[in-house]
Amino acid sequence: MKSSSWQLDPAAEEQASLWAARLDGSVLSAGDRVALDAWLAEDPLHRRMLSAYCQLSADLEQQLPLMEGIREKPEEAQPPAKAAQSRPWSRWPAWAGVMLTAAAAVVLGVRLSHSGTELRSIATPAAQRQELALADGSHVQLNARTDLVVELGRSERRVRLASGEAFFDVRRDPDRPFIVETPAGLVRVTGTHFDVRADSAEELEVTVAEGAVLVRPAAAPAPVSLSSGQQVSAGPDGAVVHRLTAAEVEDALAWRQGQIVFSGTPLREALARFARYHGRGITAAPAAADLRVGGRYSLDDLDGFFAALEQVLPVRVVRDLGGNIQVVPRTGS
Repeated sequence: MKSSSWQLDPAAEEQASLWAARLDGSVLSAGDRVALDAWLAEDPLHRRMLSAYCQLSADLEQQLPLMEGIREKPEEAQPPAKAAQSRPWSRWPAWAGVMLTAAAAVVLGVRLSHSGTELRSIATPAAQRQELALADGSHVQLNARTDLVVELGRSERRVRLASGEAFFDVRRDPDRPFIVETPAGLVRVTGTHFDVRADSAEELEVTVAEGAVLVRPAAAPAPVSLSSGQQVSAGPDGAVVHRLTAAEVEDALAWRQGQIVFSGTPLREALARFARYHGRGITAAPAAADLRVGGRYSLDDLDGFFAALEQVLPVRVVRDLGGNIQVVPRTGS
């Protein structure tokens, strides 16, 4: 992953800090999630800012007692907010706010250790995948445009997957459960191989390649237990469990080799997968959206995918000056 940073934008920084506090201190309503998604969509940098603030909020909470000693006037120090409350950023000492704003501009993906806890924030850019090894011996593969924060503590291991997709090879440790938290629910294991996809704040897909996991979808009435070869798709209307063949599991995880497999997939869904991976506006006209797509394609070869579409479907690909792409019915077809 390449190093990246952003130019400080006071308004965006303030908004990112507010969203981080709300995400950490409470469960967002459906309206809040829509507003957050809209804000994230305004600028690709907003997602990186939010990811950094979510990490740094936990980071600073641990460090506030230690940092009190570096104030110019220690006698004016104020006690940090209680852990039971959502972190009220406006109540933090002024020096902490300045420090946080400056820290938000550092490179993501830097390992931080505090009192035996490893904190790590990762954000993969469009059309790039990333693999990392964790201090506990686990490994994570991240799909493009994936944001997560890893926190390895003494009693549990927790990953906050804000959005995107990741495959986890978790080293077994019965004394430290491994928890993947997403806006649409969480996954709990002690050691296994599984994939988590959270392309939106209300949808969650978990595929188990080996072992067993416990999934708690936010909108489902009860947790769902999955074993090898099972997949759960959860959304606002509940959760559905699917039994997959070995080949279907392999197809679902093909993104790790830079590929994607469709089998009778509506064109609008297929285009949405490529749009997310490349961070581009790619849509289907209403008259073409329900056409079905099949086959194995390279995620990185967008032009090759479009060429194949024009060969097998009665469609053509239209590009505008802004870089947006739309697949429309072929004239006369």
